[in-house]
Amino acid sequence: MSDCIIEIRNLWTQFGAQVVHRDLNLCVHRGEVLSLVGGSGSGKSTLLREMLGLEHPTQGEVRVFGISLRDGDRAELRRIRNRWGMLFQEGALFSALSVYENIALPLRELKTLDEELIHDLVMLKLDMVGIERGHASKMPSSLSGGMVKRIGLARALSLEPELLFLDEPTAGLDPDRSESFCTLIANLKRELGLTVVMVTHDLDTIVSISDRVAVLADQKIAALGSVAEVAAVPHPFIENFFQGDRGKRALEGLKLPRPASSAPLRQEN
Repeated sequence: MSDCIIEIRNLWTQFGAQVVHRDLNLCVHRGEVLSLVGGSGSGKSTLLREMLGLEHPTQGEVRVFGISLRDGDRAELRRIRNRWGMLFQEGALFSALSVYENIALPLRELKTLDEELIHDLVMLKLDMVGIERGHASKMPSSLSGGMVKRIGLARALSLEPELLFLDEPTAGLDPDRSESFCTLIANLKRELGLTVVMVTHDLDTIVSISDRVAVLADQKIAALGSVAEVAAVPHPFIENFFQGDRGKRALEGLKLPRPASSAPLRQEN
C-alpha cells in the first residue's frame, strides 16, 4: 500500500501560452514535513492550490488520500476536505468574528456538534497552540502577528486533520517568534501524527522542521530530498538560495554532501 498522502502524476499547468508546470510528479509521504521552495513565478502557490482542489491542472492528476481531486464524487471530496487543514500566510481570520468564533466556525459547519462540545473543542485548540483561554473573546484587530498565526493554526486544526497545509507560516514574525512557531509545528506534527506541506522561503524554518525539500524550478521538481542533499545539487537557483550568506548560516551544522556533477535528486516518477 502506498504511503503517499498526496500523489501528483504527470501534472501540467498552463495559462494561455505560459507553462507553469511541465510533467511534474511528486509524492508527499505520510507523516513527513515537505517544504516547497522556488523562485518567484515557479508555481509554488499554484501547486498548493491544486493540492487543495481550488484549481485543477491542465493535464495530469492530483490524488489526496487516494481520491482524485478532479474525478472524485462530491461526497468523497467533502469527506477528504475535512481531513486537512490550511494555515494561510496572514492567518486569514475573519475580522468581524472573535477568536472563539473563528475557531468554532468549521466545527459549526459540521452541523453535528452541540454548543457545549464546540466550546470545549475551541478551548482545547487554544491550549494546543499556546494561547491563553482568556483571549477567546478578543477580536483579530487587537492581536499581535504571532497570535494571529497561532489562532489561524488552531482553526486549521479544529477538525483534527491528518494533513496540514502551511503557506509561509513564519512570514512577518521576528526571529524569536518564528523559532517558537516552528517548535510548535514540530511538536504538533509529532503528537498528532500530522503530514505537513509547507510553502516557505524562510531558510531557518526549512532547516528546522523539514524532513524533505522539493525545489520547484524549470517548470518541474528540480531537486527533492533532505535539506542537506538538496543544498548540494548544482542548480543555479539552489546555489543562490542555499549558498548565500543567509543560507550558509541556516545550514551551519548540517553535513552537506559534496556537489555532484549533475543533480542526483529529481522528481518522483
